[in-house]
Amino acid sequence: MEIKKHGWKIVCMLLLFYTMMAGFLIEVPRMPILNETIRNLFFHVTMWFSMIVLLLISVINSIRYLSSQNQSHDITASEAVNTGVFFGILGLLTGSVWARYTWGAWWTNDAQLNGAAVTMLAYLAYIVLRNSVEEEQKKARISAVYNIFAFVMMLVFIGVLPRMTDSLHPGKGGNPGFNTYDMDSQLRMVFYPALIGFILLGIWIMQLKIRLKKIENLKQNEAIHC
Repeated sequence: MEIKKHGWKIVCMLLLFYTMMAGFLIEVPRMPILNETIRNLFFHVTMWFSMIVLLLISVINSIRYLSSQNQSHDITASEAVNTGVFFGILGLLTGSVWARYTWGAWWTNDAQLNGAAVTMLAYLAYIVLRNSVEEEQKKARISAVYNIFAFVMMLVFIGVLPRMTDSLHPGKGGNPGFNTYDMDSQLRMVFYPALIGFILLGIWIMQLKIRLKKIENLKQNEAIHC
């Protein structure tokens, strides 16, 4: 039973081990400018996808909280945001390194880069908002409404605007996507396992944070009743 229950975690570790090994060792397309930096596809892009999945989990649970007032949904929403922001920051850092070696600067005036920064600021504001309200139900209601607003902002700033304006990112602003010129079958053999592995890792971290938060709340309630 334990193996069945935690089997997905074993899969997660195996996929990430494979990603680390294959991601640095396989032959990659020798594209102009990109060269070896294309390996960052396995890390930078997967971080962003993981962040989006976690933020989606968060906004779904915020909606569920508003309809049910179940504190468990609020905890899940909050910890999903915390974990998503962690992956988002990793996405910004890996993207900045990639930009340095492909575009010549750590940061450029790019629509998607600026949108990603605004998105992170919006979710950091969510964390600050939660910490500024003491009453639990009020905190949960306000943060749930704000979370819905932040998720819509994220979709606009990293999904819609970069497609409508000039952007250096592949598939945005008229630029071809990776799949049209260098996302060959060999890269896919690493990219998709990496994507699944990092998403599972994000969910794993989120679950651990949820368990810790529930334990903290239980101890606080016991202390109050004592």
